[in-house]
Amino acid sequence: MPVGLEIQPLKMYVIFRRKHTVMTQAKDLKLVPGRVYRTRQLSAWGANTARLAKRLVAGGELLPLAHGLFVHPAKSRFGPVPPADSELMRVFLDGEPFVFTGPDRWNALGLGTSALQAMTLVYNTKRSGSFKLGQRPFQLRRVAFPKDPPAEWFVVDLFEHADQAATQPEALVGALSKSLQQGRFDRKKLKEMVETYGTKRTQAWILPCLETAA
Repeated sequence: MPVGLEIQPLKMYVIFRRKHTVMTQAKDLKLVPGRVYRTRQLSAWGANTARLAKRLVAGGELLPLAHGLFVHPAKSRFGPVPPADSELMRVFLDGEPFVFTGPDRWNALGLGTSALQAMTLVYNTKRSGSFKLGQRPFQLRRVAFPKDPPAEWFVVDLFEHADQAATQPEALVGALSKSLQQGRFDRKKLKEMVETYGTKRTQAWILPCLETAA
């Protein structure tokens, strides 16, 4: 070994390859106009769903409705179209059954009510409380109801909540009897609905109507 030549210790160099995250482009997304999404539903397009949702909101692809709830808005010449109430409830209640009721539905029965609806009333099997989704107020109640409720069920519901329709059950009796005489409601179905979903008090109002109007 030549004099003065020192052996340098062998140094180990390890090169780490940086991982690059491929960001999903808006054109790659299969979002449906008018459809409401939860943050977790974005996992099909990225592992970090919170970051992806934030980026989509910034790009106008999603509009926030409530915490963790977004809509991919349908477009019109006037701007974004709000999602349908039924679409909001479908996602908010995770697909559980629900039915819209309240003054708007009661007024449509033609029994003389004309109450205004301050918030949309929703019966369901999962949640109770007041919620604001997309600047729209909803009152949710866990109440029993049939699948595909007929008009006769809404009659029973009106009697059950007459005070919220700015009326009283006794004031509805005459209008219901007249409607039954005109054949506007199915007697058999109304009897079934009131016996299944009505309280004893409501049954005491409706059942005599079925007898006197026969």
